[in-house]
Formats: sequence, structure tokens, C-alpha cells
Amino acid sequence: MDEVRCSACPLRPLPLFIEHSGAELALVQSLKRREVHLRAGETLIHEGQTDAPLFTLRSGWAFRYKTLSDGRRQILTFLLAGDFIGVQQKMGDASAHGVQTLTEAQLCVFQRDALWELHRQSPSMGFNITWLTAHEESMVDDTLLSVGRRSAEERIAMLLIILFKRAAALQPDGGTSGVPFPLTQQHIADGLGLSLVHTNKTLRKLERRGLHHIEDGTLYLRDVNALARLADLYGDGKPAPRPLI
Repeated sequence: MDEVRCSACPLRPLPLFIEHSGAELALVQSLKRREVHLRAGETLIHEGQTDAPLFTLRSGWAFRYKTLSDGRRQILTFLLAGDFIGVQQKMGDASAHGVQTLTEAQLCVFQRDALWELHRQSPSMGFNITWLTAHEESMVDDTLLSVGRRSAEERIAMLLIILFKRAAALQPDGGTSGVPFPLTQQHIADGLGLSLVHTNKTLRKLERRGLHHIEDGTLYLRDVNALARLADLYGDGKPAPRPLI
């Protein structure tokens, strides 16, 4: 499969991503090492790995997670196309989390020293890295708020609306035909600190109230305003324009 040049990346024309200069694109292209295509359920970064490269998720879904010694898993964030993966690991340190694909995924691969080169050669791109890192930290903060203070209904309402808005921003129709939703109920439970039984009951309860519908791996929101009120959502949940590395 022929590799896609950064200037021809199919994500760049989307309104979600800010426009970069020709020099910035050339710098990113010079730091890109290869592309990889993974199947669903493959591990991209192992917990404790010390040599993990950096990735940009070009298509598909993935998630960051941590596990306890007995195998219990907490999903930290769900990753969609355009997300920059691996920057949380410090140079030479072991990765404190793992990353696994939810679906088939295409990724662009960068060596870890690309971080130094982006900061050294382009302060604007270095700022973009900082922005992306802060943005992902804010998503983890939102998850912590949900797990610590929201009820099961509020947690799931928040997850549905945020993931719907993020996925819709990657579609030309803005989600009017629904958005892909590859999460199983176990993924939802692991992301929100709920039992599988409680997750199942709450999803069915929200669907009976006409708030959402999931069918054949597609999520439809039936009443966005009601979901937002239930989740106590700050703002409209629509992702802000962002850099694309």
C-alpha cells in the first residue's frame, strides 16, 4: 500500500483541523518514518514499554488504558482519527499506560526524537504538541469527574454525547446519518468505572427514554439537548479546531 504524504492526508481538509503552513507540513513529513495498518484488538503500546514510538491515528479507533495486577482495566481515553499518541511517555521512561486498537486502524509512525525536532525547528509546532497534550489531559479530567461524581446515567450520557460529537466532526455530514460506535458494553464499563450489568441496564434505560439508539455498530442521538442536560455538559460538546501532526 502506497504511503500518503502529509500534504495529501485525507484528514487535513476537514474543518476540525487547523491549516498548517507548507514549511510545517514539510517538517512533519521529514519526521515521519512509516505507516502501519493494524487489526482490531492489537496492542499499539504495551504498559511498561520503553521504546514506544509516536503515532498519529489516521483512521479507526483506539484507547489508552491501565491495568491492575489482577487484570482489572481502566480505560483512560478513547482515541479517534487525528489523535497524537504516545507523547505522555517521557523520553527513556517506561510507558505508564497501554494503547490498543478498537477497530482496524491506519497510523503514521514517528520516532520519539521527533518531539525534540518539532520543538527545535518550529516553535509553532512545539506549541501544537503542548496544546494536544493539554487537550487530552482535559479529557482525562472529564472522565475523572464522571467516575467520581456523576451517576451511571450521567456518566453514560456524557460518554455518548462527547464521542458522538468527536466522531461527527470527522464526517462530511456532521453525524446526521449516525456515527461509528465500535465500543462494546465492556469498553463503556471499563471507561466509566461501572459494572457490566449496570452499564447494560443504564444503556437500555436511556434508549427507552428516546435519548439514543445503537444499531449495527452505529450510534444515533435522538435527543441531544436532553442528553446534554442529563450529563450536565458544559458547552455543546463540539470539539474545538485542533492541530494535526
